[in-house]
Parts: sequence; C-alpha cells; structure tokens
Amino acid sequence: MQKRILTPPEIAQATINAGIKKANLPTLQMILLGIFAGIFIGFGAQADITVMQTLKNIDVGLMKFMGAAVFPVGLMLVVIAGAELFTGNNLMTLALMDKRIKLNQMLKNWFFVYLGNFIGSILLAVVVVKSGFYKVDAPATQLAVKIATGKVGLTFSQAFFRAILCNMLVVLAVWLATGATDVISKIFACWFPIMLFVLSGYEHSVANMYFISLGKFLGAQVTWGQIWIKNLIPVTLGNIVGGAIIVPVVYYLAYVVPAKGKEKEKAKA
Repeated sequence: MQKRILTPPEIAQATINAGIKKANLPTLQMILLGIFAGIFIGFGAQADITVMQTLKNIDVGLMKFMGAAVFPVGLMLVVIAGAELFTGNNLMTLALMDKRIKLNQMLKNWFFVYLGNFIGSILLAVVVVKSGFYKVDAPATQLAVKIATGKVGLTFSQAFFRAILCNMLVVLAVWLATGATDVISKIFACWFPIMLFVLSGYEHSVANMYFISLGKFLGAQVTWGQIWIKNLIPVTLGNIVGGAIIVPVVYYLAYVVPAKGKEKEKAKA
C-alpha cells in the first residue's frame, strides 16, 4: 500500500534532496520557471482583488477571508504544476546546512528565481491592465490602488516583521505539500497555511510584486524607488528570516541532526 504522508524526518530529507536539485538547475530553467511562479502567484492575487472588491460593504472580516480563500491557488500551481518560487526556495538552507550544496549555488538560485518572479509579476500586471478588466473608478480599481498605497505606506519594521510571519507559513505550506503523496493532499497542504497568512495580513515579496505594480499601473502615486525601498526590500529580508532561517534551522536541529547521530552510532556498533 502506498504511503499517504511522509513523517517530519522524511520531509526534511525530501526537502534537502529538492534543494540539491534546485541548486543544480540550469540558469535559463531557473528564470523561466521563476517567471511562471510570478505569474501563478499573481493569478491568486488577482482573484483576491476580484473577490474582495465589493464585500467590504457587507463585512470586512468576510471580505478578507474570501480573498484569502482564493489566493492559495498560486502556490498550488507552483507546487503541483511546477515552478520556482523565491519564498519557497528559502528552504534550500536545509541542504546548505547539510553541506549538500554550496552557498554560491543557493544564492544563484535565489537571485535568478527572484528575478524571474519579478518579471512574471510585472508581465501579468501589464496584461491584466491592458485587458481592460479595471475600469476607471470601479471598485476593483480603487481596491487595487488602495492595496498598493497601503503596502508602500508601511514602515520598514512593519513590513519586515509581517514578512517573517508570512514566510514561516509559506515554507510550512511547502513542507506539508512535500509530505503529501497525492494531489488532493497537496492542495489542502497549500490551502490552509496560505489562507492563514493572507487573512492575517502578512507580507509576501512575490505577491507584492504583483499587487504594487498593478496598483501603480492603475494610478497609485508610488514610484519604483518607493516600491523597492519601502516594501520589497524589507519584505524580502523578512521572508528570508522566516523561511530560510527560523523554520529550516529548527527542523534541521530537530530532525536531521538526531538522524545523523543515530547513523554514527550504528556505524560504531
């Protein structure tokens, strides 16, 4: 009988193996799959805006939940269809700590995947705006502009700490999806943590690439310099702390180190 779910130590090892594969991807593949991930996350962000545009007139909590309920489709596409997402790839530090990849390999992956995510997000925002979905003064347009302005209006510390919490949940979603062995389980593994981070108002660097650029194209009074300095840089740093340090370090110490200790004991025996 096929095993339906991996144990946490097995997930840790599978994540290390995935990190090795990601570190050895050709540069072009990193960029192309990074572009797709930016588009996929943008699809979820676009659905989020569409659902929320008029629900604020009924109930703010319901509005946030409904938006959060559709946003996770982005990570589902990344995990199941296949793409390279910077925030999920923060888990590559497990392979780095295990000395299975080199620092320069990990940083190369992060750089080109992040670049691809940015390109994909901008491309989707341009296509959506050019497609005529957003009419002048329509509720969806007003909401998109408000979201972009609000994100750029955060202080550095607000953006940074919200981003830490965000990517803890994102990499945990990837962690759970890695432990799932069938498509339905992977969908649920992605849905709950991602829904939770969106509902809670945390900050995701790749999602913000779409949200803020879309708002800018629709008339939000923000500059590219503000987008990077006021949001993307602090959010990216916070995402790295949450997804590349906190979660991987804890799980490495909890699951990988003890397993190595047992292997050494067996070897001595």
